[in-house]
Amino acid sequence: MNLLISAFENFPEVEISSFLPETILKSAVENKWTWEEGDIVVIAQKVVSKSENRLVNLLDVKPGTQAIKYGISTGKDPRLVELILRESKKVIRTRNGLMIVQHNLGFICANAGIDHSNVKGLDENTESWVLLLPQDPDKSATIIREFIKDKTGKNVGVVIIDSHGRPWRKGIVGVAIGVSGIPALIDRRGYKDRFGYQLRVTEIAAADELAAAASILMGQADEGRPVVVIRGFPYSLRESYTNELFRSENDDLFR
Repeated sequence: MNLLISAFENFPEVEISSFLPETILKSAVENKWTWEEGDIVVIAQKVVSKSENRLVNLLDVKPGTQAIKYGISTGKDPRLVELILRESKKVIRTRNGLMIVQHNLGFICANAGIDHSNVKGLDENTESWVLLLPQDPDKSATIIREFIKDKTGKNVGVVIIDSHGRPWRKGIVGVAIGVSGIPALIDRRGYKDRFGYQLRVTEIAAADELAAAASILMGQADEGRPVVVIRGFPYSLRESYTNELFRSENDDLFR
């Protein structure tokens, strides 16, 4: 069994409101990639957000009372805090320079996934521009998957990923925030191991494993490789949603 992980080199800068699925197919041609049934396209969140015009200029944001209070306690720009609050269901924890929140999409992350890095603004004042996560990453993934199938005739899976920190461990890792056509979670409970023991709790976060594998090639700085294709996924493709991966608050021992 082999797993092929291939990044599209020299991917063009994605402009606001550009049609990302078409850009991906053009890049596939330039990289001499031949699509096969079951390929999985892993895409960095930033290019999806840029194509969906999720750029915000902090100069246009007016912070409210709560944002100002959190700004004082965390040392963060109150205008950025205002965006974090708008993008979040709940504030979980804060400390100097950091807010851990439950995003409107349902998962827990730092600063609502809002980012300054690799963000080109619409004017020369780049420092004032930030990028929000896509409003509906599962829908974004479906649009890309359906376009690829329509143009190539191949049924592929799509994963949209972001870099998240993790409790109890240092460093960031790629995780899935949007999926289409692949199982986000694979339930192995009831299966037997090599010695006949029946698995009771084993669930595999397959979408996150794909995200982590792809992010090794994507990098985090100036690599310019936001699209990676993975071939050889050892499980059957199916429809799913990213929220399969989210632990409910009732099942969370730490909230």
